[in-house]
Amino acid sequence: MMQHPVIHLQVNGEAHALRLPADTRLLYVLRNDLSLNGPKFGCGLGECGACTVLMDGVAARSCILPLGLVEGREVVTLEGLADEHGLHPVQRAFVEEQAAQCGYCLNGMIMTAVALLERNPHPTDAQIRQSLRYNLCRCGAHIEILRAVRRAAGIPEPEVQE
Repeated sequence: MMQHPVIHLQVNGEAHALRLPADTRLLYVLRNDLSLNGPKFGCGLGECGACTVLMDGVAARSCILPLGLVEGREVVTLEGLADEHGLHPVQRAFVEEQAAQCGYCLNGMIMTAVALLERNPHPTDAQIRQSLRYNLCRCGAHIEILRAVRRAAGIPEPEVQE
């Protein structure tokens, strides 16, 4: 029986050493080996965004990321956003704006919004839409999601024109 090399991962600030094939998809390791259920299996093709994690601060689709490419990088899942002070501001804003219906897209929307606000703390609506455009939401909670990202960024709601 062939022994796989040890792959070292840093997930949510914790080190892990796993003996798995280098082509194993990160999503399966997160959910099955590390019991992290924030990232969801959606399409399996990296197109819907349900599996999004942060890799070195950049939004990445874990369903298509082989472990071999993740070794030595910092991975953060939805579970790793909160700290001793409570929810991450983006998580809190999503709760306050009730920005979910079924909740399946929520992981990807939140992780993508966190990555956006890390690189651009005060995005325009167009920049928010551009950033989230490849995260699919079938329930149509887009208005609430936009409000949540604005809230997390401290951007006031635009005035309604009559």
